Amino acid sequence: MSLSKGLSFSITGLDAMAVTVEVDIRRGLPSYKSVGLGDKAVSEGKNRIAAAIKNSGFEFPAKKITVNLAPAYIKKEGSSFDFPIALGVLKCLNNIKEDAFENTACIGELSLDGSLRKVCGALPIAFKMKSMGVKKLLLPEENAREAAVVNEVEAIPVKDLRQAVSYLNGEENIYPGKLDLEKEYMDSSEYDVDFSEIKGQYFAKRAMEIAAAGGHNLLMTGPPGAGKTMLARRLVTILPPMTVAESIEVSLIQSVIGELPHAGHAGFIRPFRSPHHTASDAAMVGGGAVPRPGEVTLAHRGVLFLDEFPEFKRKVIEVIRQPLEERKITVSRAHESVTYPAAFMLVAAMNPCPCGFDGSSKNECSCTPRQVVKYRSKISGPIMDRIDMHVEVPQVKRKHIRNLEGGESSKKIRSRVTKARLRQNKRYRGLKSVFSNADLRDSQIEKYCRVDNEAYKLALAAVDNYGLSLRAFNKVMKVAMTAADIESSDFIKHEHVAEALQYRNYD
Repeated sequence: MSLSKGLSFSITGLDAMAVTVEVDIRRGLPSYKSVGLGDKAVSEGKNRIAAAIKNSGFEFPAKKITVNLAPAYIKKEGSSFDFPIALGVLKCLNNIKEDAFENTACIGELSLDGSLRKVCGALPIAFKMKSMGVKKLLLPEENAREAAVVNEVEAIPVKDLRQAVSYLNGEENIYPGKLDLEKEYMDSSEYDVDFSEIKGQYFAKRAMEIAAAGGHNLLMTGPPGAGKTMLARRLVTILPPMTVAESIEVSLIQSVIGELPHAGHAGFIRPFRSPHHTASDAAMVGGGAVPRPGEVTLAHRGVLFLDEFPEFKRKVIEVIRQPLEERKITVSRAHESVTYPAAFMLVAAMNPCPCGFDGSSKNECSCTPRQVVKYRSKISGPIMDRIDMHVEVPQVKRKHIRNLEGGESSKKIRSRVTKARLRQNKRYRGLKSVFSNADLRDSQIEKYCRVDNEAYKLALAAVDNYGLSLRAFNKVMKVAMTAADIESSDFIKHEHVAEALQYRNYD
Protein backbone atom coordinates (compact mmCIF):
# COMPACT_ATOMS: atom_id res chain seq x y z
CA MET A 1 0.00 0.00 0.00
CA SER A 2 1.19 3.52 -0.79
CA LEU A 3 -0.41 6.85 0.17
CA SER A 4 0.32 10.41 -0.98
CA LYS A 5 -1.04 13.76 0.24
CA GLY A 6 -0.79 17.08 -1.57
CA LEU A 7 -2.39 20.54 -1.45
CA SER A 8 -4.60 22.10 -4.10
CA PHE A 9 -7.50 24.55 -4.21
CA SER A 10 -11.09 24.89 -5.33
CA ILE A 11 -12.83 28.18 -6.19
CA THR A 12 -16.06 29.20 -4.41
CA GLY A 13 -17.37 32.58 -5.47
CA LEU A 14 -14.29 34.82 -5.52
CA ASP A 15 -12.52 32.89 -2.76
CA ALA A 16 -10.25 29.86 -2.85
CA MET A 17 -10.74 26.86 -0.57
CA ALA A 18 -7.87 24.58 0.38
CA VAL A 19 -8.32 20.98 -0.80
CA THR A 20 -6.18 18.06 0.34
CA VAL A 21 -5.55 15.68 -2.57
CA GLU A 22 -5.06 12.15 -1.25
CA VAL A 23 -4.00 9.31 -3.56
CA ASP A 24 -4.02 5.70 -2.39
CA ILE A 25 -2.58 2.89 -4.56
CA ARG A 26 -2.83 -0.77 -3.52
CA ARG A 27 -2.97 -4.24 -5.01
CA GLY A 28 -6.23 -5.30 -6.53
CA LEU A 29 -8.15 -5.28 -9.77
CA PRO A 30 -7.05 -2.28 -11.91
CA SER A 31 -9.44 0.58 -11.19
CA TYR A 32 -9.60 4.32 -10.64
CA LYS A 33 -12.13 5.90 -8.29
CA SER A 34 -12.47 9.55 -7.35
CA VAL A 35 -14.38 10.52 -4.18
CA GLY A 36 -14.91 13.82 -2.38
CA LEU A 37 -17.85 15.35 -4.27
CA GLY A 38 -16.02 16.23 -7.48
CA ASP A 39 -17.96 17.21 -10.62
CA LYS A 40 -17.89 15.59 -14.06
CA ALA A 41 -14.62 17.32 -15.02
CA VAL A 42 -12.94 15.80 -11.95
CA SER A 43 -14.15 12.26 -12.69
CA GLU A 44 -13.17 12.56 -16.37
CA GLY A 45 -9.67 13.49 -15.25
CA LYS A 46 -8.90 9.77 -14.93
CA ASN A 47 -8.34 9.45 -18.69
CA ARG A 48 -6.30 12.66 -18.98
CA ILE A 49 -4.11 11.70 -16.02
CA ALA A 50 -3.42 8.15 -17.26
CA ALA A 51 -2.52 9.32 -20.78
CA ALA A 52 -0.38 12.23 -19.48
CA ILE A 53 1.62 9.96 -17.17
CA LYS A 54 2.27 7.39 -19.92
CA ASN A 55 3.15 10.03 -22.55
CA SER A 56 5.55 11.70 -20.13
CA GLY A 57 7.63 8.52 -19.95
CA PHE A 58 6.31 7.14 -16.66
CA GLU A 59 4.38 3.96 -15.92
CA PHE A 60 0.71 4.15 -14.99
CA PRO A 61 0.07 1.39 -12.43
CA ALA A 62 -2.35 -1.47 -13.16
CA LYS A 63 -3.61 -1.38 -9.57
CA LYS A 64 -6.49 -0.12 -7.47
CA ILE A 65 -6.26 3.70 -7.31
CA THR A 66 -8.45 5.78 -4.98
CA VAL A 67 -8.40 9.59 -5.06
CA ASN A 68 -9.99 11.61 -2.28
CA LEU A 69 -10.55 15.38 -2.38
CA ALA A 70 -10.99 16.58 1.20
CA PRO A 71 -13.08 18.03 2.74
CA ALA A 72 -15.53 15.64 1.16
CA TYR A 73 -18.73 17.57 1.99
CA ILE A 74 -17.96 20.56 -0.30
CA LYS A 75 -18.65 20.42 -4.05
CA LYS A 76 -15.54 20.75 -6.22
CA GLU A 77 -15.47 21.58 -9.88
CA GLY A 78 -13.05 21.97 -12.75
CA SER A 79 -10.05 20.24 -14.22
CA SER A 80 -7.43 21.98 -12.07
CA PHE A 81 -7.05 18.84 -9.92
CA ASP A 82 -5.50 16.85 -12.81
CA PHE A 83 -1.99 18.04 -12.04
CA PRO A 84 -1.91 17.41 -8.24
CA ILE A 85 -3.56 14.00 -8.68
CA ALA A 86 -1.00 12.97 -11.31
CA LEU A 87 1.84 14.10 -9.04
CA GLY A 88 0.23 12.12 -6.20
CA VAL A 89 0.19 8.98 -8.33
CA LEU A 90 3.86 9.46 -9.28
CA LYS A 91 4.80 10.08 -5.64
CA CYS A 92 3.11 6.80 -4.61
CA LEU A 93 5.27 5.07 -7.24
CA ASN A 94 8.42 6.66 -5.77
CA ASN A 95 9.05 8.83 -8.85
CA ILE A 96 9.04 11.91 -6.59
CA LYS A 97 11.01 12.25 -3.37
CA GLU A 98 9.28 12.02 -0.02
CA ASP A 99 9.36 15.66 1.15
CA ALA A 100 8.72 17.24 -2.29
CA PHE A 101 5.23 18.54 -1.48
CA GLU A 102 6.24 20.33 1.72
CA ASN A 103 4.92 23.94 1.79
CA THR A 104 3.87 23.54 -1.86
CA ALA A 105 0.54 23.57 -3.70
CA CYS A 106 -0.33 22.55 -7.27
CA ILE A 107 -3.05 23.44 -9.79
CA GLY A 108 -3.36 22.70 -13.49
CA GLU A 109 -5.20 20.83 -16.21
CA LEU A 110 -3.30 18.10 -18.06
CA SER A 111 -3.23 17.52 -21.78
CA LEU A 112 -2.89 13.97 -23.05
CA ASP A 113 0.78 14.60 -23.88
CA GLY A 114 1.52 15.72 -20.31
CA SER A 115 1.64 19.48 -20.92
CA LEU A 116 -0.25 21.85 -18.61
CA ARG A 117 -3.19 23.98 -19.70
CA LYS A 118 -4.34 27.27 -18.19
CA VAL A 119 -6.91 27.12 -15.37
CA CYS A 120 -9.20 29.68 -13.74
CA GLY A 121 -8.70 31.30 -10.34
CA ALA A 122 -4.90 31.41 -9.92
CA LEU A 123 -5.04 34.89 -8.37
CA PRO A 124 -7.52 34.13 -5.53
CA ILE A 125 -5.59 30.91 -4.91
CA ALA A 126 -2.36 32.88 -4.47
CA PHE A 127 -4.07 35.22 -1.99
CA LYS A 128 -5.41 32.23 -0.05
CA MET A 129 -1.93 30.70 0.07
CA LYS A 130 -0.56 33.98 1.44
CA SER A 131 -3.07 33.86 4.31
CA MET A 132 -2.16 30.21 5.00
CA GLY A 133 1.57 30.79 4.86
CA VAL A 134 2.12 28.36 1.95
CA LYS A 135 5.09 29.61 -0.09
CA LYS A 136 5.20 27.74 -3.43
CA LEU A 137 2.60 27.24 -6.14
CA LEU A 138 3.26 24.98 -9.13
CA LEU A 139 0.98 26.02 -11.97
CA PRO A 140 0.78 26.31 -15.79
CA GLU A 141 3.05 28.87 -17.45
CA GLU A 142 0.04 30.89 -18.67
CA ASN A 143 -1.09 31.47 -15.06
CA ALA A 144 2.32 32.37 -13.60
CA ARG A 145 2.18 36.16 -14.15
CA GLU A 146 -1.33 36.23 -12.70
CA ALA A 147 -0.29 34.55 -9.45
CA ALA A 148 2.91 36.61 -9.29
CA VAL A 149 0.79 39.61 -8.23
CA VAL A 150 1.10 38.15 -4.71
CA ASN A 151 4.75 38.70 -3.89
CA GLU A 152 4.68 36.44 -0.81
CA VAL A 153 3.97 33.38 -2.98
CA GLU A 154 6.49 31.89 -5.41
CA ALA A 155 4.59 31.17 -8.63
CA ILE A 156 6.57 28.34 -10.29
CA PRO A 157 5.68 28.16 -14.03
CA VAL A 158 5.62 24.55 -15.26
CA LYS A 159 5.20 23.56 -18.90
CA ASP A 160 4.61 19.80 -18.46
CA LEU A 161 4.45 16.90 -16.03
CA ARG A 162 8.02 15.74 -16.63
CA GLN A 163 9.43 19.20 -15.85
CA ALA A 164 7.39 19.30 -12.64
CA VAL A 165 8.84 15.96 -11.50
CA SER A 166 12.38 17.16 -12.26
CA TYR A 167 11.79 20.35 -10.26
CA LEU A 168 10.31 18.53 -7.26
CA ASN A 169 13.25 16.12 -7.21
CA GLY A 170 15.73 19.02 -7.27
CA GLU A 171 17.06 18.06 -10.71
CA GLU A 172 15.92 21.26 -12.44
CA ASN A 173 15.68 24.83 -11.23
CA ILE A 174 12.68 26.93 -12.28
CA TYR A 175 12.66 30.61 -11.41
CA PRO A 176 9.37 31.93 -10.01
CA GLY A 177 7.37 34.41 -12.07
CA LYS A 178 7.85 38.10 -11.31
CA LEU A 179 5.54 41.05 -11.91
CA ASP A 180 6.30 44.77 -11.71
CA LEU A 181 2.90 46.30 -10.97
CA GLU A 182 4.03 49.86 -11.67
CA LYS A 183 5.36 48.90 -15.12
CA GLU A 184 2.22 46.90 -15.85
CA TYR A 185 0.14 49.94 -14.92
CA MET A 186 2.04 52.15 -17.37
CA ASP A 187 1.77 49.56 -20.14
CA SER A 188 -1.91 48.73 -19.73
CA SER A 189 -3.77 51.76 -18.34
CA GLU A 190 -4.42 53.48 -21.69
CA TYR A 191 -7.71 53.17 -23.56
CA ASP A 192 -8.12 52.76 -27.30
CA VAL A 193 -11.02 55.25 -27.53
CA ASP A 194 -11.19 58.93 -26.56
CA PHE A 195 -13.80 61.63 -25.98
CA SER A 196 -12.09 63.88 -28.54
CA GLU A 197 -13.45 61.55 -31.25
CA ILE A 198 -17.04 62.64 -30.55
CA LYS A 199 -18.25 65.55 -32.68
CA GLY A 200 -20.73 67.93 -31.14
CA GLN A 201 -23.05 66.61 -28.41
CA TYR A 202 -21.66 69.12 -25.91
CA PHE A 203 -24.64 68.81 -23.57
CA ALA A 204 -24.37 65.00 -23.50
CA LYS A 205 -20.60 65.13 -22.92
CA ARG A 206 -21.10 67.53 -20.03
CA ALA A 207 -23.66 65.12 -18.57
CA MET A 208 -21.13 62.31 -18.91
CA GLU A 209 -18.56 64.35 -17.00
CA ILE A 210 -21.05 65.05 -14.19
CA ALA A 211 -22.03 61.36 -14.04
CA ALA A 212 -18.39 60.24 -13.87
CA ALA A 213 -17.48 62.81 -11.21
CA GLY A 214 -20.32 61.80 -8.88
CA GLY A 215 -20.77 58.12 -9.77
CA HIS A 216 -24.32 58.81 -11.00
CA ASN A 217 -26.37 56.33 -13.04
CA LEU A 218 -27.40 57.75 -16.40
CA LEU A 219 -30.16 57.22 -18.99
CA MET A 220 -29.70 58.56 -22.53
CA THR A 221 -32.67 58.98 -24.85
CA GLY A 222 -32.29 59.79 -28.52
CA PRO A 223 -32.88 58.61 -32.11
CA PRO A 224 -30.76 55.94 -33.79
CA GLY A 225 -27.35 57.22 -34.84
CA ALA A 226 -27.24 60.07 -32.33
CA GLY A 227 -24.09 58.69 -30.70
CA LYS A 228 -25.46 57.16 -27.49
CA THR A 229 -23.32 54.02 -27.73
CA MET A 230 -20.24 56.03 -28.71
CA LEU A 231 -20.68 58.22 -25.64
CA ALA A 232 -21.23 55.26 -23.31
CA ARG A 233 -18.12 53.41 -24.51
CA ARG A 234 -15.98 56.42 -23.69
CA LEU A 235 -17.31 56.93 -20.16
CA VAL A 236 -14.69 54.59 -18.66
CA THR A 237 -11.94 56.76 -20.19
CA ILE A 238 -12.87 59.73 -17.97
CA LEU A 239 -13.40 57.80 -14.73
CA PRO A 240 -10.60 58.24 -12.16
CA PRO A 241 -7.66 55.83 -12.58
CA MET A 242 -8.10 52.63 -10.62
CA THR A 243 -6.18 52.22 -7.41
CA VAL A 244 -4.11 49.06 -6.89
CA ALA A 245 -6.79 47.74 -4.51
CA GLU A 246 -9.54 48.31 -7.10
CA SER A 247 -7.39 46.70 -9.78
CA ILE A 248 -6.92 43.59 -7.63
CA GLU A 249 -10.71 43.41 -7.04
CA VAL A 250 -11.33 43.52 -10.79
CA SER A 251 -8.51 41.05 -11.48
CA LEU A 252 -9.92 38.55 -8.96
CA ILE A 253 -13.24 38.54 -10.81
CA GLN A 254 -11.56 38.17 -14.20
CA SER A 255 -9.30 35.42 -12.86
CA VAL A 256 -12.23 33.34 -11.57
CA ILE A 257 -13.92 33.33 -14.99
CA GLY A 258 -10.65 32.94 -16.91
CA GLU A 259 -10.79 36.34 -18.63
CA LEU A 260 -7.84 38.14 -17.07
CA PRO A 261 -6.44 40.18 -20.00
CA HIS A 262 -2.96 40.46 -21.50
CA ALA A 263 -1.67 36.98 -20.73
CA GLY A 264 -2.39 37.15 -17.04
CA HIS A 265 -1.24 40.46 -15.58
CA ALA A 266 -3.41 42.57 -13.30
CA GLY A 267 -5.98 44.57 -15.25
CA PHE A 268 -5.82 48.33 -14.78
CA ILE A 269 -8.51 49.09 -17.38
CA ARG A 270 -11.94 49.76 -15.91
CA PRO A 271 -14.45 47.15 -17.12
CA PHE A 272 -17.03 48.05 -19.72
CA ARG A 273 -19.79 45.45 -20.10
CA SER A 274 -22.49 45.66 -22.71
CA PRO A 275 -24.74 42.56 -22.59
CA HIS A 276 -27.23 41.97 -25.42
CA HIS A 277 -30.88 42.67 -24.66
CA THR A 278 -31.64 38.94 -25.00
CA ALA A 279 -29.51 38.18 -21.89
CA SER A 280 -31.22 36.16 -19.15
CA ASP A 281 -31.54 37.22 -15.52
CA ALA A 282 -28.94 34.56 -14.54
CA ALA A 283 -26.50 36.00 -17.08
CA MET A 284 -27.10 39.46 -15.65
CA VAL A 285 -26.66 38.79 -11.91
CA GLY A 286 -24.92 35.40 -11.90
CA GLY A 287 -26.07 31.86 -11.29
CA GLY A 288 -25.80 28.31 -12.52
CA ALA A 289 -25.60 24.97 -10.69
CA VAL A 290 -22.20 26.14 -9.48
CA PRO A 291 -22.66 29.94 -9.13
CA ARG A 292 -20.64 32.13 -11.47
CA PRO A 293 -20.43 35.94 -11.63
CA GLY A 294 -22.93 37.75 -13.86
CA GLU A 295 -22.66 40.96 -15.85
CA VAL A 296 -23.25 43.20 -12.81
CA THR A 297 -20.18 41.67 -11.15
CA LEU A 298 -18.08 41.68 -14.30
CA ALA A 299 -18.78 45.44 -14.49
CA HIS A 300 -17.53 45.97 -10.91
CA ARG A 301 -15.56 49.26 -10.65
CA GLY A 302 -16.56 50.05 -14.21
CA VAL A 303 -19.60 50.63 -16.42
CA LEU A 304 -22.58 48.41 -17.21
CA PHE A 305 -24.12 49.63 -20.48
CA LEU A 306 -27.62 48.47 -21.35
CA ASP A 307 -28.37 49.50 -24.93
CA GLU A 308 -31.97 49.32 -26.16
CA PHE A 309 -32.98 49.40 -22.49
CA PRO A 310 -36.74 48.75 -22.95
CA GLU A 311 -35.99 45.68 -25.09
CA PHE A 312 -34.56 43.80 -22.10
CA LYS A 313 -37.00 41.43 -20.43
CA ARG A 314 -38.85 42.99 -17.52
CA LYS A 315 -37.47 40.37 -15.13
CA VAL A 316 -33.91 41.08 -16.24
CA ILE A 317 -34.32 44.82 -15.64
CA GLU A 318 -35.85 44.26 -12.21
CA VAL A 319 -33.10 41.94 -10.94
CA ILE A 320 -30.53 44.72 -11.15
CA ARG A 321 -32.39 46.72 -8.49
CA GLN A 322 -30.62 44.98 -5.59
CA PRO A 323 -27.06 45.52 -6.90
CA LEU A 324 -27.88 49.13 -7.80
CA GLU A 325 -28.96 49.72 -4.20
CA GLU A 326 -26.54 47.53 -2.23
CA ARG A 327 -23.48 47.42 -4.52
CA LYS A 328 -23.42 43.63 -4.24
CA ILE A 329 -25.47 40.63 -5.33
CA THR A 330 -26.16 37.39 -3.46
CA VAL A 331 -26.74 34.24 -5.52
CA SER A 332 -28.40 31.48 -3.51
CA ARG A 333 -28.48 27.83 -4.48
CA ALA A 334 -29.57 24.66 -2.66
CA HIS A 335 -26.11 23.84 -1.31
CA GLU A 336 -24.45 27.25 -1.08
CA SER A 337 -24.91 31.00 -1.16
CA VAL A 338 -22.33 33.28 -2.78
CA THR A 339 -22.07 37.08 -2.56
CA TYR A 340 -20.36 38.93 -5.39
CA PRO A 341 -19.36 42.62 -5.48
CA ALA A 342 -21.32 44.81 -7.93
CA ALA A 343 -20.22 48.44 -7.54
CA PHE A 344 -20.80 49.66 -11.09
CA MET A 345 -22.17 52.69 -12.91
CA LEU A 346 -25.32 51.96 -14.89
CA VAL A 347 -25.59 53.67 -18.26
CA ALA A 348 -28.73 52.89 -20.24
CA ALA A 349 -29.75 54.02 -23.71
CA MET A 350 -33.12 53.95 -25.41
CA ASN A 351 -35.03 55.40 -28.34
CA PRO A 352 -37.88 57.82 -27.58
CA CYS A 353 -40.31 55.39 -29.22
CA PRO A 354 -40.25 52.00 -31.02
CA CYS A 355 -39.29 53.54 -34.38
CA GLY A 356 -36.92 56.00 -32.72
CA PHE A 357 -38.13 59.28 -34.23
CA ASP A 358 -40.74 60.57 -31.78
CA GLY A 359 -40.30 64.34 -31.49
CA SER A 360 -37.85 64.49 -34.40
CA SER A 361 -38.11 67.42 -36.81
CA LYS A 362 -36.17 65.49 -39.43
CA ASN A 363 -37.90 62.11 -39.56
CA GLU A 364 -41.57 61.40 -39.13
CA CYS A 365 -42.56 59.06 -36.30
CA SER A 366 -44.68 56.08 -37.40
CA CYS A 367 -45.72 55.03 -33.88
CA THR A 368 -49.15 55.52 -32.35
CA PRO A 369 -49.42 57.30 -28.96
CA ARG A 370 -50.40 53.98 -27.42
CA GLN A 371 -47.27 52.30 -28.78
CA VAL A 372 -45.08 55.10 -27.41
CA VAL A 373 -46.65 54.84 -23.94
CA LYS A 374 -46.33 51.04 -23.95
CA TYR A 375 -42.68 51.26 -25.04
CA ARG A 376 -41.70 53.72 -22.31
CA SER A 377 -43.69 51.92 -19.61
CA LYS A 378 -41.39 48.89 -19.95
CA ILE A 379 -39.04 50.74 -17.59
CA SER A 380 -40.61 50.56 -14.14
CA GLY A 381 -40.80 53.43 -11.68
CA PRO A 382 -38.47 51.79 -9.11
CA ILE A 383 -35.76 51.41 -11.76
CA MET A 384 -36.18 55.00 -12.96
CA ASP A 385 -35.91 56.13 -9.32
CA ARG A 386 -32.44 54.59 -9.19
CA ILE A 387 -31.23 56.51 -12.25
CA ASP A 388 -29.98 59.96 -11.26
CA MET A 389 -29.72 61.60 -14.66
CA HIS A 390 -31.97 61.53 -17.75
CA VAL A 391 -30.36 63.08 -20.82
CA GLU A 392 -31.64 63.69 -24.35
CA VAL A 393 -29.10 63.05 -27.11
CA PRO A 394 -30.29 64.72 -30.34
CA GLN A 395 -29.16 63.63 -33.77
CA VAL A 396 -26.29 65.67 -35.18
CA LYS A 397 -27.47 67.56 -38.26
CA ARG A 398 -25.70 66.60 -41.45
CA LYS A 399 -24.84 70.18 -42.46
CA HIS A 400 -23.02 70.74 -39.15
CA ILE A 401 -20.85 67.61 -39.20
CA ARG A 402 -17.90 69.22 -41.03
CA ASN A 403 -17.94 72.28 -38.80
CA LEU A 404 -18.07 70.43 -35.49
CA GLU A 405 -14.89 69.82 -33.54
CA GLY A 406 -14.30 66.79 -31.36
CA GLY A 407 -13.66 68.84 -28.24
CA GLU A 408 -11.63 67.98 -25.16
CA SER A 409 -9.65 64.80 -24.76
CA SER A 410 -10.53 62.13 -22.20
CA LYS A 411 -7.33 62.91 -20.32
CA LYS A 412 -8.33 66.54 -19.76
CA ILE A 413 -11.85 65.66 -18.66
CA ARG A 414 -10.54 62.88 -16.40
CA SER A 415 -8.32 65.36 -14.55
CA ARG A 416 -11.41 67.39 -13.54
CA VAL A 417 -13.33 64.23 -12.64
CA THR A 418 -10.47 62.94 -10.49
CA LYS A 419 -10.19 66.28 -8.70
CA ALA A 420 -13.93 66.22 -7.92
CA ARG A 421 -13.72 62.64 -6.64
CA LEU A 422 -10.85 63.57 -4.32
CA ARG A 423 -13.02 66.29 -2.78
CA GLN A 424 -15.75 63.71 -2.19
CA ASN A 425 -13.31 61.17 -0.71
CA LYS A 426 -12.15 63.80 1.76
CA ARG A 427 -15.70 64.89 2.61
CA TYR A 428 -17.01 61.38 3.22
CA ARG A 429 -13.96 60.00 5.00
CA GLY A 430 -15.17 57.75 7.79
CA LEU A 431 -18.58 57.07 6.24
CA LYS A 432 -19.18 53.39 5.53
CA SER A 433 -20.03 52.51 1.90
CA VAL A 434 -20.03 56.17 0.76
CA PHE A 435 -17.34 56.96 -1.81
CA SER A 436 -19.10 59.46 -4.08
CA ASN A 437 -22.11 61.77 -4.10
CA ALA A 438 -24.28 59.10 -5.70
CA ASP A 439 -23.72 56.82 -2.68
CA LEU A 440 -25.28 59.28 -0.21
CA ARG A 441 -28.45 58.11 1.46
CA ASP A 442 -31.42 60.44 1.67
CA SER A 443 -30.86 60.93 5.41
CA GLN A 444 -27.29 62.12 4.76
CA ILE A 445 -28.07 64.68 2.08
CA GLU A 446 -29.19 67.45 4.43
CA LYS A 447 -25.97 67.10 6.44
CA TYR A 448 -23.53 67.18 3.53
CA CYS A 449 -25.34 69.35 0.95
CA ARG A 450 -24.40 72.96 1.67
CA VAL A 451 -26.85 75.05 -0.37
CA ASP A 452 -27.04 78.83 -0.65
CA ASN A 453 -30.43 80.54 -0.35
CA GLU A 454 -31.03 81.23 -4.07
CA ALA A 455 -30.21 77.65 -5.03
CA TYR A 456 -32.54 76.27 -2.36
CA LYS A 457 -35.39 78.51 -3.54
CA LEU A 458 -34.91 77.30 -7.11
CA ALA A 459 -34.98 73.67 -5.99
CA LEU A 460 -38.19 74.21 -4.02
CA ALA A 461 -39.76 76.00 -6.99
CA ALA A 462 -38.97 72.96 -9.15
CA VAL A 463 -40.77 70.76 -6.63
CA ASP A 464 -43.87 72.96 -6.90
CA ASN A 465 -43.81 73.50 -10.68
CA TYR A 466 -42.81 70.03 -11.85
CA GLY A 467 -44.21 67.93 -9.02
CA LEU A 468 -40.84 66.38 -8.14
CA SER A 469 -41.00 63.58 -5.60
CA LEU A 470 -38.76 63.69 -2.52
CA ARG A 471 -36.52 61.03 -4.10
CA ALA A 472 -36.22 63.07 -7.31
CA PHE A 473 -35.49 66.22 -5.27
CA ASN A 474 -32.67 64.42 -3.44
CA LYS A 475 -31.19 63.21 -6.73
CA VAL A 476 -31.24 66.77 -8.08
CA MET A 477 -29.34 67.92 -4.99
CA LYS A 478 -26.75 65.16 -5.34
CA VAL A 479 -26.14 65.97 -9.02
CA ALA A 480 -25.95 69.69 -8.16
CA MET A 481 -23.36 68.87 -5.49
CA THR A 482 -21.28 67.06 -8.12
CA ALA A 483 -21.44 70.11 -10.41
CA ALA A 484 -20.21 72.20 -7.47
CA ASP A 485 -17.37 69.74 -6.81
CA ILE A 486 -16.16 70.02 -10.41
CA GLU A 487 -15.88 73.78 -9.90
CA SER A 488 -14.27 73.28 -6.46
CA SER A 489 -17.15 75.18 -4.85
CA ASP A 490 -17.91 74.61 -1.17
CA PHE A 491 -21.56 75.59 -1.70
CA ILE A 492 -24.25 74.47 -4.15
CA LYS A 493 -25.16 77.58 -6.12
CA HIS A 494 -28.12 78.64 -8.25
CA GLU A 495 -26.42 77.58 -11.51
CA HIS A 496 -25.57 74.13 -10.12
CA VAL A 497 -29.21 73.40 -9.27
CA ALA A 498 -30.33 74.78 -12.64
CA GLU A 499 -27.95 72.42 -14.42
CA ALA A 500 -29.02 69.44 -12.32
CA LEU A 501 -32.68 70.09 -13.18
CA GLN A 502 -31.82 69.80 -16.88
CA TYR A 503 -30.88 66.19 -16.27
CA ARG A 504 -34.37 65.18 -15.08
CA ASN A 505 -36.21 64.98 -18.40
CA TYR A 506 -38.59 62.22 -17.36
CA ASP A 507 -39.75 64.21 -14.36
